[in-house]
Amino acid sequence: MDALLSSLAQIMRRSVGGSGEVTNFARLSGGANMESSSFDWAGQGYVLRRAPSAAMMEGRAFGHDVEAAVVRAAHRAGVLAPLIVGELAPEDGIGTGYIMARVEAEVRPDKILAHPPAGLIGDIARELALIHAIPPSDALPVANTADMVAVLRERFIGYGGNRPVMALTLAWLEANIPPPAPLVFLHGDFRMGNLIVAPDGLAAVLDWELAHIGDAHEDLVWGCVNSWRFGHIDKPAFGISDFATYWAAYEAHSGTAVDPARFAFWLVFRTLWWGLCCLQMADIWRSGADKSLERAVIGRRASETEVDLLMLLEAEAPDAERHKIARPRIAAAQTAGEPSAAELIEALAGWVSSDVRPSAQGRDKFMASVALSALAILKRDVQGPQMGEDLTLSSQLLAGDLTLASPGVLAQLKAGALAKLAIDQPQYSALPVAIAAWCSDE
Repeated sequence: MDALLSSLAQIMRRSVGGSGEVTNFARLSGGANMESSSFDWAGQGYVLRRAPSAAMMEGRAFGHDVEAAVVRAAHRAGVLAPLIVGELAPEDGIGTGYIMARVEAEVRPDKILAHPPAGLIGDIARELALIHAIPPSDALPVANTADMVAVLRERFIGYGGNRPVMALTLAWLEANIPPPAPLVFLHGDFRMGNLIVAPDGLAAVLDWELAHIGDAHEDLVWGCVNSWRFGHIDKPAFGISDFATYWAAYEAHSGTAVDPARFAFWLVFRTLWWGLCCLQMADIWRSGADKSLERAVIGRRASETEVDLLMLLEAEAPDAERHKIARPRIAAAQTAGEPSAAELIEALAGWVSSDVRPSAQGRDKFMASVALSALAILKRDVQGPQMGEDLTLSSQLLAGDLTLASPGVLAQLKAGALAKLAIDQPQYSALPVAIAAWCSDE
């Protein structure tokens, strides 16, 4: 740590001037893909965003030099992008990255969405319109929709190819690729968690590492994926508003109409994309490239997307199939005899909750909460049943041999997805909504 702070002080002297030492350095709780740390220098607040090793940058479309240029271009265009004050150089010896002026406002989605500013959805629409008006850069990758769907298929097969709902979704995407759209500059990760909000509205747009050139609708839908509404399933636009209000605000700021059919396609695409990102987290952890607990736990969020995808796609099924009751199998807890594996896990979780987390500080406190989430998943998992994977059914759906019109398939997919989500994320907002819709004969 001393070497890092010493190097950081040299970078700050070189970039912004001043003297003294870096103070109040703390790793921020977010950032499963990249390290972000807050610190003070000469009485001002800053954030260091970096990759400590080359391995963390593998597979990325561009490096931190391009990312920094993207953020600067957005800032010049009037977007609420962070102000970059310096960049890391190879001779600094602490990896690649850059330093931004810290924005003092709220970033936690739960706090933002509990009482969002009245004009927040309008602010979001305005920023997206400004981003989409930035002249496209030759340094950024250009996204072709058909190629993107093909990449999803490749990734799905690479992660086992055995999740039936994902296989069904891939087949649907391949059959419903929209015609080419005008290509614009995209943020690529515009959602709650990457937005900083002050009491009077949006204050900053963070995390530009996925910027690319493509269809504006891809950016428009990402914050509407249910995983990023943080429990506000009844407000489909960022957990804040309805689609009509959101679309009208974007159209007013951009002068471009939102295409509902194209929006629907990208909402399905991005929901599946996030599910595969969760599986990718597990793959990275399993490979040993990053053995962090946080990455492993995110790997179990894939089941969120499977229930969401069925809720998005079930309208494609015949009425007779839609109305069949899903009957998920949930095992009962043990009530007698020696402590079961589930009960031992419960005891361990109790110790972390009562003895470890209260005395932890900073990121350690956050990671204690992640550990409790992992232990809760394990407890439910050992009680079974584990129903998320089925290579035979997935292959039939991916090939189109079975579809939503096939008798009993939709009900089977619903039952399996509900049982899996009940193990992985029982507090997820879609679970009670789906159970009410799918498991009752009323």
